[in-house]
Amino acid sequence: MNHLAPATGAENRWHLPNHAHVVVYERSSGKRGLLTIYDCGAAQKPPSAQLLGTLEAVDARAELEDTPTGRVVSLREPGVLEALDGDRYRIRRR
Repeated sequence: MNHLAPATGAENRWHLPNHAHVVVYERSSGKRGLLTIYDCGAAQKPPSAQLLGTLEAVDARAELEDTPTGRVVSLREPGVLEALDGDRYRIRRR
């Protein structure tokens, strides 16, 4: 399930809105986890996307909160989710 808007002129890149929340479920021993992406943390809507993999970096203004199962990334500016090699992702400033 991936309902994110693709970034123009680029493959494997998707726009993230200003208040997107990315819930990262991390698994031990370097195995890939689960990224669940919501358009807004306050909206009572289903996720826009769920991706298997790891979030390597966040290069956009965001609040990071550690949780027992991983972390939550709350964007404070529009961003772009970019797929790296394999099942690794990063969030960049738009």
